[in-house]
Amino acid sequence: MQKLTVFFVSDHTGVTAEAVGHSLLSQFRELEYRPLTVPFVDTPEKVEALAARVRAAMPAVIVSTLTDPRIRLKLRDCEAPVFDVFDAFSEPLGAVLDMAPTASSGQFHGMGNSYHVRIEAVNFALAVDDGLNPDRLGEADLILVGVSRAGKTPVSIYLALQYGKKAANYPLTPEDLGAHTLPPVLLAHREKLRGLTLSPERLAQIRNERLPNSRYASLENCRSEIQAAEGMLAASGVPTIDTTRRSVEEIAAMIVHGG
Repeated sequence: MQKLTVFFVSDHTGVTAEAVGHSLLSQFRELEYRPLTVPFVDTPEKVEALAARVRAAMPAVIVSTLTDPRIRLKLRDCEAPVFDVFDAFSEPLGAVLDMAPTASSGQFHGMGNSYHVRIEAVNFALAVDDGLNPDRLGEADLILVGVSRAGKTPVSIYLALQYGKKAANYPLTPEDLGAHTLPPVLLAHREKLRGLTLSPERLAQIRNERLPNSRYASLENCRSEIQAAEGMLAASGVPTIDTTRRSVEEIAAMIVHGG
């Protein structure tokens, strides 16, 4: 049987259609499918072009977050099953709220007025990445602390993009670890601190990809640094997350929601 093609269709970036679709499809563990994201489908002409692609890719299904009812209706021209996020939720939610939904491209993705907040947060994360500009830590919503290569940078960028959080990250250097207490610049903002740690084995693997066969990447050194960092974070009462088997998305959600 030909592999199923799944079209993630959106009048915006397609991020939400992808997230919902992949989450649903992950429940069918034996399913193999080819994902195709089609963003910015916001005119009837674009739906017609999409229909030609879908028909050529059969068997196929469509996961849609289109907002315009007229354009959503034209998805029927694609001749493939459509799983519409708005059909599934808007009408029942409107009944509960006793109001009619108003379709507007991009609203589902929550970018509206928060767009500039997120861009500002990203710029901040880049400006203070890896311990840069420690004098700006007072501006941070969160400060991620951990040894080198513990995942601080990708998490801080994701926190900015997804949640609009100004997240700084501060690496604990060998000098910091030798002091047996967190640096004063961090202790001045203790309530904002969040620790990231991971297994020494995973840290050694990551570091070896960057600097193979170095003392920096040795398992013995990684074990020593992790032990010292975890002790310092615990002594200062800093909540700490083990990132060893967690994705960036999971780590960020745990930080924001206190998981």
